[in-house]
Amino acid sequence: PVLKENLAHYWMLYDKWSRYEPETRGVLVAYASIYGGTAEAARRLASMLREQGAGEVVLFDLTRHDVSYAVAEAFRLSHMVLCSVTYDGGVFPAMHSFIDHLASKSLRNRVVGIMENGSWAPVAGRLMCDAVSRMKGMTVLEPMVTLHSRLHPADMPAMVELSRAICETSLC
Repeated sequence: PVLKENLAHYWMLYDKWSRYEPETRGVLVAYASIYGGTAEAARRLASMLREQGAGEVVLFDLTRHDVSYAVAEAFRLSHMVLCSVTYDGGVFPAMHSFIDHLASKSLRNRVVGIMENGSWAPVAGRLMCDAVSRMKGMTVLEPMVTLHSRLHPADMPAMVELSRAICETSLC
């Protein structure tokens, strides 16, 4: 196919893509859950973000859908929140794969929130933060939200603070 119409639109998109700038102000909430606790917290966070006017909010289950769709959303949107359980002392494989894909495609210039879940020794958050921090131009927000198995009322203040931090930052 050869583009013949509306060329300015495509030149603008190419210009944004070549500078790794997002197309849309919004948040990708990507999660990897085992028993549903992380999924529930991710859904709750996405709802908070929508209520606070964070722009377009896309909720993505990395364990059920092909990672390529999540990668495309990460490039399109200005912000993302990575939500994962700790699994065998590391990051759950679906989230690990997603972060590896982002790094291999050189994603950069995004604002990132982190939510980890772990019953005994949650370490997924630190590992995700380390991986994202190695990418160019990435801003990791505070606070990192730590859950212990399920979302509890005591976790809500940190989630509210993270959603506010996301809404107060702007890349678009």
